[in-house]
Amino acid sequence: MSYMETILEEIKSVSQLIDEAEVKQAAQRLVAGKRIFVTGEGRSGLMAKSFAMRLMHLGAEVYVIGETITPAIGGDDLLVAISGSGTTKSVVWTAEKAAELGCDVTAVTTNPESNLAEAATTVLQIPAATKYRRENEVKTIQPLGSLFDQCAHIVFDTICLFYGELNDVDHAKAFSKHSNVE
Repeated sequence: MSYMETILEEIKSVSQLIDEAEVKQAAQRLVAGKRIFVTGEGRSGLMAKSFAMRLMHLGAEVYVIGETITPAIGGDDLLVAISGSGTTKSVVWTAEKAAELGCDVTAVTTNPESNLAEAATTVLQIPAATKYRRENEVKTIQPLGSLFDQCAHIVFDTICLFYGELNDVDHAKAFSKHSNVE
């Protein structure tokens, strides 16, 4: 089997462990939220940013924590915080602070017993390998948290499909929000 086929098989094996009903519920929470904020570090942070971009295309009012134009977060808002291990200090701190402010916090992590999960209202578990290679993690040929990040991207895109469906946003409506100065 080629590397590419192996990677796809790894992603498939993780995706089969994720309850799609929980993914749909995550989309429903986003629809109910006033504004959406996302946070993450490293490659997981890039997945969060791509998620925010797609949500913007779907008409959401969405912000990335740490960007210069990000406003103050408040009690009616929703935070999506992603960390494979659930222990990334800045992500955990942001989730804890948002929870203190009354926000709905969704943790996206491999570890439902992590500090991030404890700070969250809801946990969306992606049972993939992280850079720590803990005993309970699935095996992977890929380095570091690649499998988690790939699976997170697919989970986020699935949330976006449900979000678009719930808001009656089709390709044409999404395309109208796409950058036109590139």
